Amino acid sequence: MNAFPRDQFRQQIAELAAQGIYVGTSSWKYEGWLGLIYSPEKYLRYFKEGPPKILKGRFEKTCLAEYSETFKTVCLDGAYYQFPTPQMLDGYFSQVPPDFRLSMKVTDMITVLRWPNHPKYGMKAGQSNPDFLNADLFVSSFLGPLAPYRERVGTLIFEFSEFGKGVWERGREFVAYLDSFLDKLPKGWDYSVEIRNESFLHPRYFEVLKNHNVAHTLNSWDRMPPVSEQIRMIGSETADFVTARFLLRPGKSYQQAKTGFQPYKEIKEPYPEGRGALALLLGRACFSRTRKRYIYVNNRFEGSAPLTIAAVLDAAFRSG
Repeated sequence: MNAFPRDQFRQQIAELAAQGIYVGTSSWKYEGWLGLIYSPEKYLRYFKEGPPKILKGRFEKTCLAEYSETFKTVCLDGAYYQFPTPQMLDGYFSQVPPDFRLSMKVTDMITVLRWPNHPKYGMKAGQSNPDFLNADLFVSSFLGPLAPYRERVGTLIFEFSEFGKGVWERGREFVAYLDSFLDKLPKGWDYSVEIRNESFLHPRYFEVLKNHNVAHTLNSWDRMPPVSEQIRMIGSETADFVTARFLLRPGKSYQQAKTGFQPYKEIKEPYPEGRGALALLLGRACFSRTRKRYIYVNNRFEGSAPLTIAAVLDAAFRSG
């Protein structure tokens, strides 16, 4: 593998951030990025014989600081599983510079209608969630701890897992609930909504988001239309900022990508159409009224998020 052009990559990322285009990854604690984003000597212990050993505790606690030397934003997926605490947030923001933007997935306590029937959910498994779209809980337990860092927060993403058959299949009731919920939220934050039901992509859904200046998250996912198609949909530009997440290529399951792509240090399956959509989102002519863009790439999109972004940026900067 050729040496990763980290200095050039950093400069490209910085130039885009200066224009309000924040490009980063979904999470950051990947050992496969050693030699790409991370310097091995900071996290490895070397021996006279045998392979080096990674110092996992040091890596997981401190690698965000080195990540922020390259990227200007990241999406904190871990916030989906617990409400942020002051201690947690201080641990993150203390590692990154003031111009770094931390985006977050909103905790599942707010976005899950019915808890999955899985042992990890304990007594809640299979039960309805009484706090689904509870605006008061979101404001107190999510926005409350974030308030001191408000100017350093990117977008807050309400990710809704795919609703199964018989549960809001056409989305009308969901959109009504969503409209009421968004109407109760404090202004001044960049909120985004990510859905996994293709049938919800209809005019009323886009209209509700636009009324609240909330972004539809253009998401590349197993059973969603390609991002390039979502961009072309009438009304999909719903806010004065853009959010996009390149997670999976359509038709490929999460488990397939996770199993086939680890440890995420190389491109395994290039996805030209997805790269084309990513390149389009970086261009100046893509949207008419957006002031900021938050764009995140996942390892399970092609195999290695940094290498996907680097390939697209290299092509974009050479052509531009």
